[in-house]
Amino acid sequence: MRYAIQFLRPAVSAAQFPKAEAPEIAFLGRSNVGKSSLLNALVGEKAAKVSSTPGRTRAINFFLVSDERGRRKMMFADLPGYGYAKISKSIAAGWPAFIEPYLAERATLALCICLVDANVPPRPNDRQLLDWLRAVDREFLVVATKADRLSGNQRTRSLAALKRELEVEEILPVSAKTGAGIRELWRKIEEMSSREA
Repeated sequence: MRYAIQFLRPAVSAAQFPKAEAPEIAFLGRSNVGKSSLLNALVGEKAAKVSSTPGRTRAINFFLVSDERGRRKMMFADLPGYGYAKISKSIAAGWPAFIEPYLAERATLALCICLVDANVPPRPNDRQLLDWLRAVDREFLVVATKADRLSGNQRTRSLAALKRELEVEEILPVSAKTGAGIRELWRKIEEMSSREA
C-alpha cells in the first residue's frame, strides 16, 4: 500500500501535540543515526529535512500518514536526537522536558522505532533508552540504519554485537540508500498501528 505524508507541525510542549486520534510511531536515535533519511525512505519523498549537521531536530515533528485514498492511518513523530534529548540524566543532557512525558504517557503511541547505526559499536545511551522504554512498558523495535555500508559478514557480526549489548532478540537492518529492509519495517509499523486503531 502506498502512503502520503503531510508535515503537521513541530511541538515544543505537550500543549502543542496534535490531538491523540490516530496510532503514532515514534522515531528515536542519536543525532547522526539517519532518522530523517529513514523517514523519507519510508514514504518515498523528502518529507523530513535531512541536515548535514546532526542534531538539528529540537522539537517533536509530527507527520500525518494517510493511505492513497486520503484516509487517516497513523502519525509519525520524529524526536530530537540524543544530543538534544533528556530522558534521564544518564542518557545525554539537552532533550527538552516534554519528551519524557510524551514517551511515557501518550495514549496513542503504538511503537517506538529505536535507531542505531549498524556501523557503530553499541553505545551505553542506546541501552539506557531501551531500559527506560522497558520500564515504562513501551513497545519498541530496534532498527539498524546504514546497513548498506557493511558486507554480509561484517553486518552479521555487527548485528550480533548490537543484539548482545542491547539485550534484544530482533534487530532489523535497513538502508535508506538502497531501500533494503524498508518493506519489512513497514510491515511491523502496520501491524503495530492496527493494534491501536
